[in-house]
Amino acid sequence: MSSVPRIVQDGRVGQVDATVVPRFAGPATFARLPRIDEVSDVDVAIIGVPFDAGVSYRPGARFGPTHVRESSRLLRPYNPAADVSPFASQQVVDAGDLAVNPFSLDEAITQVEAGARAMLERAGRLVSLGGDHTIALPLLRAVAAKHGPVAVVHFDAHLDTWDTYFGASHTHGTPFRRASEEGLIDTSGCLHVGTRGPLYSSRDLHDDRELGFHVVPSVEIDDLGARGIVERIRDRVGDRPVYLSIDIDVLDPAFAPGTGTPEAGGMTSRELLATLRGFADLNLVGADVVEVAPAYDHAEITGIAAAHTVYEILSALAPRKDS
Repeated sequence: MSSVPRIVQDGRVGQVDATVVPRFAGPATFARLPRIDEVSDVDVAIIGVPFDAGVSYRPGARFGPTHVRESSRLLRPYNPAADVSPFASQQVVDAGDLAVNPFSLDEAITQVEAGARAMLERAGRLVSLGGDHTIALPLLRAVAAKHGPVAVVHFDAHLDTWDTYFGASHTHGTPFRRASEEGLIDTSGCLHVGTRGPLYSSRDLHDDRELGFHVVPSVEIDDLGARGIVERIRDRVGDRPVYLSIDIDVLDPAFAPGTGTPEAGGMTSRELLATLRGFADLNLVGADVVEVAPAYDHAEITGIAAAHTVYEILSALAPRKDS
């Protein structure tokens, strides 16, 4: 392990000690956690996938992993809202970025799947930083190879179950249709949260149901609140293995301007974070946070929201004292 002063609890190597090294100094791993080559055992690996060749509107999500890491410097060891220290009860590391072909969708998808499968041979669970939502398909292939078909809980302004776009079957708008067709997801336990905005036709919703998804649209969130959303999720997924996929555009552009396909009327960051705390009681086996495009961000608003989103995911993954 390097000589950088770090917080070590119960034998787990955590963040650089901010009382010794200021948060704005040193390399920007996620939350200033150790690199994967600095520890022997890994419970959760954070990996970047800097790829955005599947976008249909504004590009730039390839720079998302770096931006989220830079925006995570202020995260601290203890999460009082969840009453857990996510870096003390499990070994979390930053595994760097996957190098994928920026010019070939098919080759990139193959590379992401191979990289995720290799990482899951060492780490118990994987949390991926996108990149555009195309990467969810190869990530689900890797997760399903380990756990079987999973219940997908998908936070997004959009359904992402369209068939093709300009003849392309692999884009950031198609991953969950392909995953359903390939048998990667448990179609009795999937749902979208936070969808909104115009669609091509009502057929989009019909096809989405046929592919195995229920929907908690954004227009219902005011009435449901975070607790109501969590209840809907729990009722739908039960004890199935759960894969969590979060497009940062589920947040209203006021809270996440730095994204490629923004839609008005989204969740607040407080609503999203509160909802994610409900995943501590679920069988969460993996997650991704995608579509952060820093060129459209302001003062790290989107990056900070994404970093805290990952922090709540890690907190949900952390073993509890009574478990």
